Amino acid sequence: MQKKSCAVVLAAGEGKRMKSNCPKVLSEVLFKPMLGWVLDAVRASSVRDICCVVGYRHEQVEAYLKQLNAGAFSEVPIQHVLQSEQHGTGHAVMMARSFLEEHQGGQVLILNGDAPFVTAETIDSALQRHLQSGSSATVISAKVENPFGYGRIVRNPKTRLLKSIVEQKDADQEVQKIREINSGSFWFCVDDLLGILSEINSNNAQGEYYLTDAIALLLSRGKKADAFLAEDSASVLGANDCLQLSQLNTIARERILQKQREAGISIPCSDGVIIGPDVTIGPYSCILPGSILQGTTSVGRNCIIGPNAILHDSQVSDDVKLNSVQVYNRKIAKSDFVLPYTVLQ
Repeated sequence: MQKKSCAVVLAAGEGKRMKSNCPKVLSEVLFKPMLGWVLDAVRASSVRDICCVVGYRHEQVEAYLKQLNAGAFSEVPIQHVLQSEQHGTGHAVMMARSFLEEHQGGQVLILNGDAPFVTAETIDSALQRHLQSGSSATVISAKVENPFGYGRIVRNPKTRLLKSIVEQKDADQEVQKIREINSGSFWFCVDDLLGILSEINSNNAQGEYYLTDAIALLLSRGKKADAFLAEDSASVLGANDCLQLSQLNTIARERILQKQREAGISIPCSDGVIIGPDVTIGPYSCILPGSILQGTTSVGRNCIIGPNAILHDSQVSDDVKLNSVQVYNRKIAKSDFVLPYTVLQ
């Protein structure tokens, strides 16, 4: 019987170009750490056990994981291992060897903790492809308009299976035309990965251990590798600096606004409207300009929120009107009369 799948989330990087006082994976997209987006997607998939590889300012990441384990992940807590010195993605996975050994006979998803748009659907569809093709490794790929800087997916022209991943610096003119790129997320057969993990070396210009070398090692041993093309090209997006982080926020904001409108929520003018990914809004409600809904806020049916309202981790009952108020960690009932410019904490 197929063993349960597990996941290793790479969350050790510093993210120097962020120029931040927190690890890159804790940088927020719509008030939620990127790592939280990734972990929620994994939790919503068929994956059960999760191990995070932490490193730079690991105490902050561990504190966040502790918070998650006390809440949504309490049933199956997230584990973590320390990568005290960051020597590449391959080295990070080496730190999780004990976790992998506990899951021999199964499949492992390895993905970056700063890819907030990966989805459970992509994860599970890639696993299905991975198992059906009998591959030792399956790369989650995407097609993008501008593939510059990404590793290109080179497929066998006959079988369409993965032939190689060619990095930008090594790509000739023909390979550079390929728009299918490596997302940085992989499914591996645990046993096959453990068999070659110690053979990944740092004989490269950067002196780092790259997980992509595992693909080449498996192929050199006659193992099969594949690539699953994700429908959503945004699934590969991450952020290396504040500009890219801002772009992720813009994409996430627009997607959530569209989803809310499709669900029947009235947002007549979206100027200044920000709705977090874990916010729920009941039918027939209206969100007016300048309103910011954060955290686990829930809004009932037939409410009018705004203009210029801030709701954080709060519960609003049906038929409530909140104009120019700030509400933090409170419950607002229909019978409550909240004047404009009120702050409730």
